[in-house]
Amino acid sequence: MSGLRLGLVLTSILALAACGQTKDAGEASQGERAVLTSISPDLAGRFSTLALDCVHREYPNKIGHTMTSAEDAKTPSQLHPAFYGCFDWHSSVHGHWLLVRLLHVGDTNAEWRGQAIAKLSQSFTPENIAVEMAYFDNPNRGSYERPYGVAWFLQLTAELREWDDPQAKTWLATLEPLEQMIAQRLKTWMPKLAYPIRLGTHNQSAFAFGLMLDWARVAGDAEMETLIVSRAKDYHLADKNCPLAYEPSGEDFLSPCLQEADLMRRVLPQREFSRWLTTFLPDLPTNGVADWLAPGIVKDATDGKLVHLDGVNLSRAWNLENIANALPENDPRISSLNAAAAVHKETGLKAVTDTHYSGSHWLASFATYLMTKRGQ
Repeated sequence: MSGLRLGLVLTSILALAACGQTKDAGEASQGERAVLTSISPDLAGRFSTLALDCVHREYPNKIGHTMTSAEDAKTPSQLHPAFYGCFDWHSSVHGHWLLVRLLHVGDTNAEWRGQAIAKLSQSFTPENIAVEMAYFDNPNRGSYERPYGVAWFLQLTAELREWDDPQAKTWLATLEPLEQMIAQRLKTWMPKLAYPIRLGTHNQSAFAFGLMLDWARVAGDAEMETLIVSRAKDYHLADKNCPLAYEPSGEDFLSPCLQEADLMRRVLPQREFSRWLTTFLPDLPTNGVADWLAPGIVKDATDGKLVHLDGVNLSRAWNLENIANALPENDPRISSLNAAAAVHKETGLKAVTDTHYSGSHWLASFATYLMTKRGQ
């Protein structure tokens, strides 16, 4: 990245930080999110360019595809006519979400908007979604993209629901049949999940549950909300002394400890969450330092697994901000949480470039989620 571009990025970070955070000082659940309704034009332009480049870029492509006959040997666009780009199904889904999110909260006069609308309209057709539904309906694909990819799909429709725009309503109506299929499959799966999935990659349950819970609250699906809150408490209320010092693993893009805390602040009242956090992460510093949590290091950005560590820096940044935002105003841990978040944010944003497709096909989605404070 050039010095000029890096300077613009850092300027944008400081400007957004100055906007402040909304803190709920009451005893309500932490589920209410403060949605930042703007993003700097420079960042929106950078992030949208990366998504526009990949949402209909079919190759290279990684397919996690269960075949039941020779007829299933098809190209990615034949199998998934809506979500075949960006290397894999889930990255395509959150690449589409990125475009919707930036259309929703970004500059209404940005040059990239017309291309984004055209790309989304190309993907979101009844014919395409019918093929996607037929793929999911195969009984041999019950675990397909579960939970990561399908959680991002719900995040996509949640964004459309919150955007008061005629085109968004049309796209949502097209996606709703697949949305309801996915929601019902998740409702069937969650009661059977005996244990949480404590990984730092796609199968992690805490991250997916957070996206799913946000969707349930936006969509007004009380059954889904109740189920997720119940499951989260069953899995995590008794957790303590999470081994944050063992993180990250070599291919993580999510923090098992911090994502769990980010989930629990959504389901617990403020004071109860504060007490739970004390038991769960008892060694959080109170002196405002940032060096208690070092950013992940990527030694080969061309390696699709090693580059995951760029993602862990971005996701840690929003975890840390969200945890700090969920605590009482005078909590002494807030300053150190925010200090570590700032370091991770700066490190993570530097990696969001078009240099290597191994990162460019997905990192901008994480950066958009962070910089528009979508999870708050």
